[in-house]
Amino acid sequence: MTPATASAPPSAATTAEPSSAPVRRPLLDWRIRFGALSLVWGFSFLFIKVGNEAFAPLYVTFGRMLFGTAVLLVTLAVKRERLPRGARVWGHLAVAAFFLNALPFSLFAYAELTIPSTLAGICNAASPLWGMLLAVVVVSDDRPTRQRVAGLGLGFIGVLIVLGAWQGFSGQDPLGTALALIASASYAVGWQYVRRTLSDMGHSHLSMSGGQLLLGTVQLALVAPVFAATPTSFPALPLLSVLALGALGTGVAFLVQYGLVDEVGPTTAMMVTYFVPVIATTAGVAILGEHLTWNTPVGAVIVLIGAALTQRRAGTSRAPSGGRSRAASRIVRIHRTGS
Repeated sequence: MTPATASAPPSAATTAEPSSAPVRRPLLDWRIRFGALSLVWGFSFLFIKVGNEAFAPLYVTFGRMLFGTAVLLVTLAVKRERLPRGARVWGHLAVAAFFLNALPFSLFAYAELTIPSTLAGICNAASPLWGMLLAVVVVSDDRPTRQRVAGLGLGFIGVLIVLGAWQGFSGQDPLGTALALIASASYAVGWQYVRRTLSDMGHSHLSMSGGQLLLGTVQLALVAPVFAATPTSFPALPLLSVLALGALGTGVAFLVQYGLVDEVGPTTAMMVTYFVPVIATTAGVAILGEHLTWNTPVGAVIVLIGAALTQRRAGTSRAPSGGRSRAASRIVRIHRTGS
């Protein structure tokens, strides 16, 4: 869930001398952009549900990837930046695109065929729990503390409460729920892969993320026609939902988060994660008329508390100087929240 960060020259993070260049202030205060980003990502689950009404899940995901990629490619052209170069970089980006975009986006779309968008949004919030579990199981330089392990246990208790495990999972579809949880786990696998393979590649975060989304779009373009029926009609509301899901929830959301991290830092920008399930639940109940029982919000709060604990460190460590050296932990995670 860690967001993207703007690229900076190696000396930018270490120099103490004030810059003589004028600082361009954003047109909107960061709090307004933070709120807008929370809304867009929170509504992404509603957009998926509406898109599923007319299109097969794989085509909902393909549309999302296509429109999101278009936004980033246009931005790259405006900024006169290039896509990454080198077969090795593109090979790693292809794997990242699969685990961080194509697979989880598709699984969430399939999950919402049988589960409410509210439940999908809450399952999405379990991603840090899977990341913590992976850190415990896999030998890592990011060793867990007792507090973080406690957060892991608390978070999964919250998941069981959300699902109503004591009463047969409250009538929720087991397969759909499993798909949503696997989707959130896919993000954790992708993050670990990116940390180990895409550090110090010498490309901007915008360039790398644009390449990643482009590869994810190609993957869906190849898979969707084989496993799903090609759309023959394009009803306005589902089409607009897919357009919003891709252009806003993936493309524009990346750019907004990109600016937020650059302005207020990753820790503050990352807090948007905890508002997403709240907004997803509110949208699902208020607009789609989805049923909500007491255990859903109570469990969701416990999940978020557990997720927050898993993100805490025993001490604060300084990141390597220079935006490019931090690419692995930030450039691709932006595409995860919102579905």
